[in-house]
Amino acid sequence: MMDEHHEELAALYALDLLEGEEKTAFERALLTDAELRARVAELRETSSQLAFVAGDAAPSADLRRRVLASTTTRSRSTHPESVATVIPIRPFLWIGWGIAAALTLGSFWLGQRYLSTHRELSEVRTLVAVEQADARSLRNQLEAERLIAQRQTSDLKKSLDELASTRLALSEERSNAARQLAELQARTDLANFKVARLASLLGNSPEAAAIAVWNPITQEGVLTVEKLPALASNQDYQLWVIDPQYTNPVDGGVFTVDASTGVGRLQFRPKQPVAQATKFAISREKKGGVPKAEGPIVLLSH
Repeated sequence: MMDEHHEELAALYALDLLEGEEKTAFERALLTDAELRARVAELRETSSQLAFVAGDAAPSADLRRRVLASTTTRSRSTHPESVATVIPIRPFLWIGWGIAAALTLGSFWLGQRYLSTHRELSEVRTLVAVEQADARSLRNQLEAERLIAQRQTSDLKKSLDELASTRLALSEERSNAARQLAELQARTDLANFKVARLASLLGNSPEAAAIAVWNPITQEGVLTVEKLPALASNQDYQLWVIDPQYTNPVDGGVFTVDASTGVGRLQFRPKQPVAQATKFAISREKKGGVPKAEGPIVLLSH
């Protein structure tokens, strides 16, 4: 089946409107394509018959009378004895050829319009192809930028993760350093601690004893006693810190012991600042203690 392009070329060739290389190429195609040759022949036959499309036009009665009268008068004056034979003419025979010529010119104009439109369409297609190529280029550029941004985001996230890990490691190192500093400080404080052992002065409880640990930096201490006899409900044991700068021992607080074991413990802070704790003493006093020692000393450090 013939396509639309060859159909158009056949119509232009039948009207002798093809020129140059296009005509040469079409004629080569005619040599090998019987269907194309038949179509061209059909179109040429159709175009040649266009002149006969219009029918015979009959003249009016008045025109026929005048033409016949003019012919008869001329014949009589020239050959008075002869009889003229009137041959009817067809004055409108050329109308069909005019129509054919008009159709031919119209076909030529349409062919030119076709070629012009074909060129314009080709230019439009070229422009569309260029725009599509630009669009693909822009799309590729945007995709590349997206991939670059994605990579940069990934690298930034990785850097943030590494920074967080580094920060955590630094925090752990700081905690370790603080712990080590505290341990060092503790060891330094222990070097300044004073540890005193208090011996019993009780004849009936010679095994009674106490240990006093004193921190002169913080002015705090801990007293631990054992095997002290329990006291009456209206009495307390009271600790005293002996500092040479004071005439009387400094009050360290009161405590009691367990009735069955004789064990007691006291965290103390003297009522007055102690510059030098030379000795520690424990006395038996009335309930709640006294500002100045009154009762007997039961334990004393050396």
